[in-house]
Amino acid sequence: MPTQDELFDAVDALLAGEPQMPSPAERARLREAAGITQARLAQVLGTTTQTVKNWEAGRSEPRPPRRAPYQRLLEGWAQKYPAPAPETFTAPAACPEPPAPAAEEPPGLEAAPSPAAAAGPTALRRPGARNAAWASTPPPAAAIDPRFVNGPLAVVDVGDGGQVLAYCVGGLVLDVPAKTLPSLVEWTLAEAQLGAERLNGSGKDADPLLVLTRAALERFGLPAELTDEERLAARLPDTHKAIAQLTRAQWQLTKRGLGPWARIYRPAQGGRRSCAQLCIPSWNALDTRSWGHAADLPPAELASVLGTYATRVLTPRGSTAVTGLELMTALHPPTRASAPDETGKRHSEHNPGSLGKEPMEPPPCEATDGHPVLAHLPRFHIRTPAEKLLEEAYDWARPLTDEECMRRHLVGIDVNMAFAASANGAIVGLATPPVHVTHPDFDAKTPGSWLVDLSHVDLSQVKVGKQWHTLDGDLLPSPFTPTGQCPDGPAWYATPTVAYATELGYDVAPTEAFIRPESGRYLDGWYKRLRDAYVSTMADLGVTENLTPPELLAAMDGYKQRDPQMAIVLDAIKSTVKNGIGKFQEKARGGGWRPGQPWPALTRPTWRPDIRAVVISRARIGMHRKMVALAAATGRYPVAVLSDCAVYAADGPSPLDVLPYDDAGKTVPGSFRLGVSPGMVKHEGTQTTLWAEELRERVQAPELNLARYIKTGDVNTADTGE
Repeated sequence: MPTQDELFDAVDALLAGEPQMPSPAERARLREAAGITQARLAQVLGTTTQTVKNWEAGRSEPRPPRRAPYQRLLEGWAQKYPAPAPETFTAPAACPEPPAPAAEEPPGLEAAPSPAAAAGPTALRRPGARNAAWASTPPPAAAIDPRFVNGPLAVVDVGDGGQVLAYCVGGLVLDVPAKTLPSLVEWTLAEAQLGAERLNGSGKDADPLLVLTRAALERFGLPAELTDEERLAARLPDTHKAIAQLTRAQWQLTKRGLGPWARIYRPAQGGRRSCAQLCIPSWNALDTRSWGHAADLPPAELASVLGTYATRVLTPRGSTAVTGLELMTALHPPTRASAPDETGKRHSEHNPGSLGKEPMEPPPCEATDGHPVLAHLPRFHIRTPAEKLLEEAYDWARPLTDEECMRRHLVGIDVNMAFAASANGAIVGLATPPVHVTHPDFDAKTPGSWLVDLSHVDLSQVKVGKQWHTLDGDLLPSPFTPTGQCPDGPAWYATPTVAYATELGYDVAPTEAFIRPESGRYLDGWYKRLRDAYVSTMADLGVTENLTPPELLAAMDGYKQRDPQMAIVLDAIKSTVKNGIGKFQEKARGGGWRPGQPWPALTRPTWRPDIRAVVISRARIGMHRKMVALAAATGRYPVAVLSDCAVYAADGPSPLDVLPYDDAGKTVPGSFRLGVSPGMVKHEGTQTTLWAEELRERVQAPELNLARYIKTGDVNTADTGE
């Protein structure tokens, strides 16, 4: 028991009150005046960059043990950098956060205001908050949709006292009164004020996402893990008691059922959506290949990671592949409201610039093996390049020359977000089916697939920047095949590949083509949102856009260790790009499928292998263009290329020993440039030439691709590109 004097001291401390922290805006001003980044401040205080962001945005308050040191630092800065005009303050202009839509859309749901819009405030608190009313007040000057004041999602857990808690973005914690799964959904839609605004006025608001921990699963009558049979089916059986509870409460599930990612809804009434989605990490909802160890994070940290991703990219709708595809649809909804007719009524109509509502049958050359349009082919027929469009990323390597063997190092450079960069500016077909033509004149501005012979292109004599250059063509991969081998006759190519042949200075004469007259830059908005998400997250990790090449290389050293949570977000963003593009050509899965039969992905308007081909073609051609420019200017040639990584022999271990920079910080125009933006490059890894020779002797594979192992030097940790 405390003594009487100790109790009086505690009461006196309460009467005196705690020292007041500066306002969130003042915290940010003082830090910027001192020239300190958020990442550096987080490092000093032993916390995360996102936490510092939350303090400066008013989303959370610093708590012990960091509160007192942080306050002392602010007081010191305040003495050195006094505010110029403390009596007047103008709130900054509101900047609305962009938001999201849907993956497998429940039938009967139309875009409409969320039920949360009409709901009153819900019980909420912040850990350590002294004033519940203050905790429920949104930060001043922040543009928050009143329907979604508590953010896009919540991680639902059970506290030590048995109370169900919902951990939201920014450290917010809501008390959850629900005792059953149906009542949890009811609470979410009626009181929780979770969700996000639509990204496009013709789209749909993002439904609230609930992430259920193991403790929450037990509380609501769900298994902590799926059985082997349930895992293979990716859902609970329809006879499960939790599903029966939902049915009795008149809730429905989509065809996906109650699995790792589930959508629970009621058919729209009066134009109002009633839909919530579940994410269940212990059922493998958060694939470790995309989300690392996110599933093992404590609830508050998991809410921070997923919330940051949701705010910068999209509220997750499933895997990162699904979310990447859904982001495209959210930015270009298939329909929009028409102008009012003579009665004043609006109707749903096609939204120009979108892919429309209906799936599109591909021409035979673009169809993947086993597609119904190829059902007439013999069962084990292997299509040749003259029958099949094959636009894939590079996997090419060659032996080192004698001169390269004399150099001490092999340096790998990697293109940032290569597929995102190649999506930017890509002209792709939209909602109109392709048109078959014979002996067409090639048009670089028309997307399509072209049957043309490019075997005459000689890499020893090419145009670079409209000037002819003589190169050692044997030391370069062909730009026209993923293996880097020269084509030996006619083959199908996407428009960017054929256009590159003309750029190198050679004539082309297609014999036939499937062209798409209706076209546009469908992926530009998608690229911009993911680019901004990537660059912002890299900045949180201490790597910004304004760094010189030496500063960039220093900043990239151990950057993921500075904030492990932001590193998870970064990997998820990169995975969204790569897997989202791959989703355009999703192949058949499951043991029941047979070649020639349709599979579920074919019913999507976004099953478009032609768009994937354009993006990958641009990525491969972009790599080749940079390698040719570097070879023409310096005589340096790659020894291996894997997707977006190229390996060069060098006298030193740094990319600066490969890429020539002058005193003004400029390098070879059109070649590789160090930087953080998509399309620029970073250091992938360095090994010795001795390591390469020892690896070749050990593996005994003439086609061994050194770019696959350059990052760590370990043959067991294969690099698979982005």
